[in-house]
Formats: sequence, C-alpha cells, structure tokens
Amino acid sequence: MKHVSILVPEEAVLASITDPRYMFTAVNDFLIKAGDAPLFKVELVGLSKQVLLNQGTFTVHTDVLLQDVKKTDLIFVPAISGDLQAALAKNQDFIPWIVKQHALGAEVASLCIGAFLLASTGLLNGRKCSTHWIYANEFRNMFPEITLVDDRIITEEEGLYSSGGANSYWNLLVYLVEKYAGREMAIFTSKFFAIEIDRKSQSPFIMFNGQKKHEDEPIRMAQEFIEKNVTEKISVEELAVKFAIGRRHFERRFKKATNNTPVEYIQRVKIEAAKKHLENTRKNVNEVMYEVGYSDTKAFRTVFKKITGLSPIDYKNKYNKGAVVA
Repeated sequence: MKHVSILVPEEAVLASITDPRYMFTAVNDFLIKAGDAPLFKVELVGLSKQVLLNQGTFTVHTDVLLQDVKKTDLIFVPAISGDLQAALAKNQDFIPWIVKQHALGAEVASLCIGAFLLASTGLLNGRKCSTHWIYANEFRNMFPEITLVDDRIITEEEGLYSSGGANSYWNLLVYLVEKYAGREMAIFTSKFFAIEIDRKSQSPFIMFNGQKKHEDEPIRMAQEFIEKNVTEKISVEELAVKFAIGRRHFERRFKKATNNTPVEYIQRVKIEAAKKHLENTRKNVNEVMYEVGYSDTKAFRTVFKKITGLSPIDYKNKYNKGAVVA
C-alpha cells in the first residue's frame, strides 16, 4: 500500500488539501467496489493537530504530526496564499522533512503555488517547474536557479512534480493516479470527476503582463513603447536605436530584465491584444491580425498558437460568447 502524505501548512488553500484527499480515497473506493484491495493510505500531515486556515474560518484536523511520519511514498504540497514570503517563513519546518523524505525515495508533488514551498527546499534547483501563471514573474525572481515553464500544467523530473494554476492541479492528480493505479483507473477517475484527461498546457488561460519590477529604466521605457504601439511593426533594431543602446547589448539587457527576448516580448504583447479583440469583438481573425500589426496570416497563426496553444479561430470560439451564439 502506498503511503500518501498531504501536508497541511499554515496559509494553505483548503481545496488543495481536500481535493487530493478526496481523489485518492475515491480511487480506493473504486478499487474496493471492483473487488480489489485499496492502494493508498492517505493522511493529512501537519506541524500541529489542528491548523486554522482562511483567517480562522476553517479548521483542519491533521491525522498525524510531521515528526511522526518516518517514511512516506508520495507527498502533496498544497497551494499557499497571502503574502508568500510570510507564508514560507511560517512553514520552514516542513522543508528539511521534505528533503529527507525525497532522499529516502518519496515523490513530491506541488499543487499550484505550492511550488514556492517546494522550490524553497532546493530540490528543484537546475530543474523545471510549473506554477500558476499569474505568479510567474515573482517565482522567477525568487528562484532564478529553477527553470519555470509557466505554460505547462504538469512537470515531472526525478520524482518531483508540479502543476499549473488553480484547478489545473486536478490533471496532475489524475496523472499520478495513472502512475500508481494504471491507465484504466485514471480514465475512470477522470470521468468520475469530469476532468479533461491529458490536458498539458495552461497557455490558453495565461494573461501576459510584462515583467517591470526591475531597475533598468531604458528597458522599462522600451516595454512601454512596445505596449503603446501594438498596431505597429516594431523591430529590435528600431528599439535599440530609439533608446541609444547597441543592439546586442540591448537584447542582453532586455532578456535579463524581462525574462523575454525583445522579439518574444513584442509577440506576447501583440498576441495578448489579439486575444482581447477575439474575446470581446465580432472582428474576424484577419481583422484582428491587422489590428495588432501582422500582415502575414501564416506568421500570425503560428505565433498565436505557439503562445496560447490554440489557433485564433479556436480561441475565438472558446472565449467569445457572441461567436458561440453565432
């Protein structure tokens, strides 16, 4: 039987504790009804027997204290909330235990912005990780030694897992059910919980907001120029000249400050504008393309799908109510 330990940190998001508990105990029930033995021993693990969440609105009664769990097989690190630095400080005592358990062979899965707590262990250094897209810039600033892939719903490296934002962690839960209980059980579980199995990207949900928390004023001005001139064709050479910086030096400084190359930044600003047109207007794809400074249909569609994971027409059909009605 696999021992599943769901951590209950202070400042945790309640759903990211109860949801994995619900899914893995449900899988046990499915197995029992099929005449098989249950596969998981699921426990809520905390630093105290009771943990108050949501400013005391909810009380979680843990099954076992952290110090009493000598060995486990799978650890869930739930999402945390509020001031992240303060939340991490309150939960420092989990860190050596997670590190020790991973060294003993346990796998560790962070849910949504639980990635911040997992990243604090150092186990993700030099590896890839995902988290909620809205916290991407903050994560990169706090953990520059980790490669954040904020478009991914699931990452897996050497027994360390992470998930994208909010409800996308359900996909990671199903993924782990498949690993431990097989594909057939994963499919049944996904149907029971009404989860779209094998969804791998949170790109369609990402709203691009350029990283401006840096001290490079000319680069910040270049970002603002790009954002104010979304309908224009802007070249890197033009930006370098405008802000009196040599092109190669400009590109290096831009990447360092924003985590995007100038070309990537221009593309993402234009595609974010295109998404808003597709969501809120009745303009067709070509009209939107021209609105954001593209004239090559193939290039626009290619960049749009690369960034959002969907074609422009699929995006419009998915997010524009008028398009659905039509």
